[in-house]
Amino acid sequence: MLARKFLYAIAAIILLILAFGISWSLFQDRFIRWTFVPSTDFVERDAGPAPDYAKVTAWLARPDLAVDPTRYVPAGFETPAAHAAAIFYVPPTTYLSKAHWNGPIADADAKARAVLFAKSQASAFNGSGSVWAPLYRQATLGAFLAADDPRSAKALDLAYADVARAFDAFIAAQPADMPIILAGHSQGSLHLLRLLREKVRGTELRSRIVAAYAIGWPISLTADLPALSLPACREPKSHGCLLAWQSFAEPAEPRLITAYFDATGGYAGLPRKGTKMLCTNPLTGSVGGSAPASANRGTLVPRTDYARADLEKGRVPAACTPEGLLSIGEAPDGFGRYVLPGNNYHVFDYALFWANIRADAERRTLAFAR
Repeated sequence: MLARKFLYAIAAIILLILAFGISWSLFQDRFIRWTFVPSTDFVERDAGPAPDYAKVTAWLARPDLAVDPTRYVPAGFETPAAHAAAIFYVPPTTYLSKAHWNGPIADADAKARAVLFAKSQASAFNGSGSVWAPLYRQATLGAFLAADDPRSAKALDLAYADVARAFDAFIAAQPADMPIILAGHSQGSLHLLRLLREKVRGTELRSRIVAAYAIGWPISLTADLPALSLPACREPKSHGCLLAWQSFAEPAEPRLITAYFDATGGYAGLPRKGTKMLCTNPLTGSVGGSAPASANRGTLVPRTDYARADLEKGRVPAACTPEGLLSIGEAPDGFGRYVLPGNNYHVFDYALFWANIRADAERRTLAFAR
């Protein structure tokens, strides 16, 4: 009798697991939207006061900050004293709450996450110059899960307005002939692309851009790129150009990205659906192609607390797919906790190729100077 009850219990658990799995597969988009998309109206004052970029407290990184996460370097690297370029880095989405459509810059949790991203992403550029990274009233994560909602557009406009003012302050602080590197990730890259269209195209700044690293955001080669003022970086020493990739392990399932991509129009006024995404191979510095793990100069592999990392060479390969995604082959160990659905390694787009990005920026800056 006990054995029979045990088998019944096991059968019931299996049925519950199967039921949850089927429900998740059928309704996961609804679950995710319910978890992250705010149900409140968009109210600008909920995001707190606008940052004053004349004050150091409005910045996550800049040369005169006493504590700056972008100055991090792993063992074997150092930050040079001379600055060949100035770097403007826009952090990704770190405000995850559904309480508001935009997060106040005073939000402690969002800032703590931004510090971790700056340390693992923007630090790759400190070999080329000083890094400036603004705190801004980010659109919450849920805004990207409700792209057709007018409140989402308002949230993104508010976030961009902060980034644009920070960029103006950054430019005003630089010598008139200082080369500039632009870098971003995810939401940061989205705002970076708007900066290229509204602040760089048709201005003298265009001639000062070493490269723009718009990582973790889909860019159509035909529907977006012609309107961005910068061509794709075709060769490892190209400058005045744009780089982008989105990292997936195999088997890749980019449904969440392609759904957004296919449903939206590009910056050039053309539909994105059916077009190829820009894929720079970070191991080669060229558009498309593949490279083995042996070409990887160093991956930042996070430790258990995710506050520290170890640099490991030859860990991860890279190959651009026909659709324009970046395949990293089989899922590497050590990253599972924050891998997104579909084997999406979005969170680690920089960390996977940290040392190669550092070398890439230094190489392009040197080529620009010559």
